[in-house]
Amino acid sequence: MMSYEAYMSQVIQPMRDELTRIGFQELKTPEDVDQAFTNMKGTALVVVNSVCGCAAGLARPAVAHSLQHDVKPDHLYTVFAGQEKEATARAREYFEGFAPSSPSFALMKDGKLLGMVERHQIENNDLATISGLLTSMYDQHCK
Repeated sequence: MMSYEAYMSQVIQPMRDELTRIGFQELKTPEDVDQAFTNMKGTALVVVNSVCGCAAGLARPAVAHSLQHDVKPDHLYTVFAGQEKEATARAREYFEGFAPSSPSFALMKDGKLLGMVERHQIENNDLATISGLLTSMYDQHCK
Protein backbone atom coordinates (compact mmCIF):
# COMPACT_ATOMS: atom_id res chain seq x y z
CA MET A 1 0.00 0.00 0.00
CA MET A 2 1.32 3.44 -0.96
CA SER A 3 1.92 5.95 1.82
CA TYR A 4 0.06 9.24 1.86
CA GLU A 5 3.32 11.13 1.25
CA ALA A 6 4.18 8.97 -1.77
CA TYR A 7 0.67 9.39 -3.17
CA MET A 8 0.74 13.18 -2.75
CA SER A 9 4.18 13.32 -4.32
CA GLN A 10 2.87 11.55 -7.42
CA VAL A 11 -0.21 13.78 -7.58
CA ILE A 12 1.73 17.01 -7.17
CA GLN A 13 4.73 16.23 -9.39
CA PRO A 14 2.99 17.32 -12.63
CA MET A 15 2.16 20.66 -10.97
CA ARG A 16 5.84 21.11 -10.14
CA ASP A 17 6.92 20.00 -13.61
CA GLU A 18 4.69 22.58 -15.25
CA LEU A 19 6.99 25.27 -13.84
CA THR A 20 10.38 23.53 -13.75
CA ARG A 21 9.95 22.52 -17.40
CA ILE A 22 9.90 26.24 -18.35
CA GLY A 23 12.94 27.14 -16.27
CA PHE A 24 11.78 27.67 -12.69
CA GLN A 25 14.07 26.55 -9.89
CA GLU A 26 12.29 25.01 -6.91
CA LEU A 27 13.19 26.38 -3.50
CA LYS A 28 12.34 23.58 -1.07
CA THR A 29 13.89 24.74 2.20
CA PRO A 30 14.17 28.06 4.05
CA GLU A 31 17.92 27.87 3.37
CA ASP A 32 17.24 27.56 -0.39
CA VAL A 33 15.06 30.68 -0.20
CA ASP A 34 17.62 32.70 1.76
CA GLN A 35 20.43 31.68 -0.54
CA ALA A 36 18.48 32.59 -3.68
CA PHE A 37 17.09 35.87 -2.36
CA THR A 38 20.05 37.24 -0.41
CA ASN A 39 22.49 36.54 -3.26
CA MET A 40 20.09 37.73 -5.97
CA LYS A 41 21.53 39.98 -8.64
CA GLY A 42 18.97 41.34 -11.06
CA THR A 43 15.29 40.55 -11.25
CA ALA A 44 13.43 37.40 -10.26
CA LEU A 45 9.89 36.14 -10.57
CA VAL A 46 8.81 34.00 -7.63
CA VAL A 47 5.73 31.83 -8.10
CA VAL A 48 3.94 30.63 -4.98
CA ASN A 49 2.51 27.46 -6.52
CA SER A 50 -0.48 25.56 -5.16
CA VAL A 51 -2.81 22.66 -5.91
CA CYS A 52 -5.95 24.78 -6.28
CA GLY A 53 -7.93 25.06 -9.49
CA CYS A 54 -6.94 28.67 -10.15
CA ALA A 55 -3.26 27.64 -10.03
CA ALA A 56 -3.88 24.90 -12.59
CA GLY A 57 -6.29 26.75 -14.83
CA LEU A 58 -4.94 30.29 -14.59
CA ALA A 59 -1.71 30.92 -12.68
CA ARG A 60 0.68 28.38 -14.19
CA PRO A 61 -0.60 28.86 -17.77
CA ALA A 62 -0.48 32.66 -17.38
CA VAL A 63 3.09 32.67 -16.10
CA ALA A 64 4.17 30.38 -18.95
CA HIS A 65 2.50 32.74 -21.43
CA SER A 66 4.08 35.81 -19.82
CA LEU A 67 7.55 34.36 -20.32
CA GLN A 68 7.06 34.49 -24.10
CA HIS A 69 7.32 38.28 -23.72
CA ASP A 70 10.48 40.01 -25.00
CA VAL A 71 11.27 41.42 -21.55
CA LYS A 72 11.39 38.96 -18.67
CA PRO A 73 13.07 38.45 -15.29
CA ASP A 74 16.64 37.25 -14.95
CA HIS A 75 15.73 34.45 -12.52
CA LEU A 76 12.70 32.19 -12.02
CA TYR A 77 11.96 30.63 -8.62
CA THR A 78 9.04 28.74 -7.14
CA VAL A 79 7.89 27.60 -3.72
CA PHE A 80 4.97 25.23 -3.24
CA ALA A 81 2.40 26.31 -0.65
CA GLY A 82 1.09 23.41 1.39
CA GLN A 83 4.04 21.22 0.42
CA GLU A 84 7.27 22.92 1.47
CA LYS A 85 5.60 24.93 4.21
CA GLU A 86 8.80 26.25 5.80
CA ALA A 87 10.26 27.38 2.47
CA THR A 88 6.98 29.08 1.54
CA ALA A 89 6.81 30.82 4.91
CA ARG A 90 10.37 32.06 4.50
CA ALA A 91 9.67 33.37 0.98
CA ARG A 92 6.62 35.21 2.29
CA GLU A 93 8.82 36.99 4.85
CA TYR A 94 10.40 38.77 1.88
CA PHE A 95 6.96 39.85 0.56
CA GLU A 96 6.53 42.63 3.11
CA GLY A 97 3.15 44.30 3.20
CA PHE A 98 1.32 41.39 1.56
CA ALA A 99 -0.77 38.74 3.26
CA PRO A 100 -0.03 35.10 2.42
CA SER A 101 -1.62 34.28 -0.91
CA SER A 102 -1.45 31.22 -3.10
CA PRO A 103 -1.13 31.08 -5.91
CA SER A 104 0.67 34.38 -6.29
CA PHE A 105 3.55 36.00 -8.13
CA ALA A 106 6.27 38.21 -6.64
CA LEU A 107 8.67 40.27 -8.73
CA MET A 108 11.93 41.00 -6.95
CA LYS A 109 15.12 42.84 -7.75
CA ASP A 110 18.37 42.31 -5.85
CA GLY A 111 16.38 40.47 -3.18
CA LYS A 112 13.82 43.26 -2.64
CA LEU A 113 10.13 43.04 -3.50
CA LEU A 114 8.99 45.23 -6.39
CA GLY A 115 5.43 44.01 -6.90
CA MET A 116 2.92 41.23 -6.30
CA VAL A 117 0.06 39.62 -8.15
CA GLU A 118 -2.13 38.07 -5.49
CA ARG A 119 -4.65 35.25 -5.62
CA HIS A 120 -7.63 37.62 -5.86
CA GLN A 121 -6.07 39.12 -9.00
CA ILE A 122 -5.60 35.65 -10.46
CA GLU A 123 -8.89 33.92 -9.65
CA ASN A 124 -11.04 36.84 -10.85
CA ASN A 125 -9.30 37.32 -14.19
CA ASP A 126 -8.64 35.51 -17.45
CA LEU A 127 -5.34 34.18 -18.76
CA ALA A 128 -4.59 37.23 -20.96
CA THR A 129 -5.25 39.69 -18.13
CA ILE A 130 -3.04 37.81 -15.67
CA SER A 131 -0.25 37.50 -18.23
CA GLY A 132 -0.66 41.22 -18.91
CA LEU A 133 -0.24 42.05 -15.23
CA LEU A 134 3.03 40.12 -15.25
CA THR A 135 4.39 41.54 -18.51
CA SER A 136 3.56 45.07 -17.32
CA MET A 137 5.74 44.45 -14.26
CA TYR A 138 8.48 43.00 -16.47
CA ASP A 139 8.38 46.06 -18.75
CA GLN A 140 8.57 48.38 -15.76
CA HIS A 141 11.32 46.63 -13.80
CA CYS A 142 13.23 44.13 -15.99
CA LYS A 143 14.66 46.29 -18.77
